[in-house]
Amino acid sequence: MLVLTRKADQKIRIGSDVVVTVITVREGQVSIGIEAPKDIEIVREELLDRKKKTHEFSPQS
Repeated sequence: MLVLTRKADQKIRIGSDVVVTVITVREGQVSIGIEAPKDIEIVREELLDRKKKTHEFSPQS
């Protein structure tokens, strides 16, 4: 894992077409903006975890 320190309005580029921008930092929370091509799916990890748990308990078809 790469760990970087950034301030508000600073950016991180991933590859040639993904840019992550730190929007605000306050009271232990960070707001970020992500610019990426539409074909790249961006999902919060907790939503993936929830989806995985839902599928584990749903009947198989």
